[in-house]
Amino acid sequence: MQNKYSLFLYLSLLIFTIQPTVSLAQTPSNSYPKVVGYAGLVHPLFTFDSQGSTGNFGSVYTVGMPVGINILKSDHIGASLEFVPFVRSDASQTRVSNFLFHPGIMFRFKHGFTFVGRAAFETSGRLGFTPVFNKVIKKGKDTNYFIAIPLPVRFGKDKPTSVGIAFQFGIGF
Repeated sequence: MQNKYSLFLYLSLLIFTIQPTVSLAQTPSNSYPKVVGYAGLVHPLFTFDSQGSTGNFGSVYTVGMPVGINILKSDHIGASLEFVPFVRSDASQTRVSNFLFHPGIMFRFKHGFTFVGRAAFETSGRLGFTPVFNKVIKKGKDTNYFIAIPLPVRFGKDKPTSVGIAFQFGIGF
């Protein structure tokens, strides 16, 4: 019985959090909440840990294909759910090597800049967080083109803590 009440409480809080504000004034064209999506490519560049550094463009190449949903609460804040399959290619094979669930909170600033603080949960067994610095480089009527610099920090699975840098680009719709 307690689980039913907990579920009801969580759903009520979620609905209250994302419901639009009711106003007698004219509704602006940017009414919130707003749901938008995006897709792109992310190229890990380097990873650093206590054993040294590893580059991505040597004998092994890895690319991620992020797809996400952003729930914008206002011009300044929102929530983001990102899903990233990673494909690894070397001399002998190409395969999906990892899948990343990447939820986060977006802090939106003027001139198309956004900071996203993301939690990271990988099927490889690693977890961590990823600060992401994002910039819209071309704003269209129905689409936005963006670039981003993710800085993944990972730990767990009996490996040393690592810090990386990546380059991401994509399209928001």
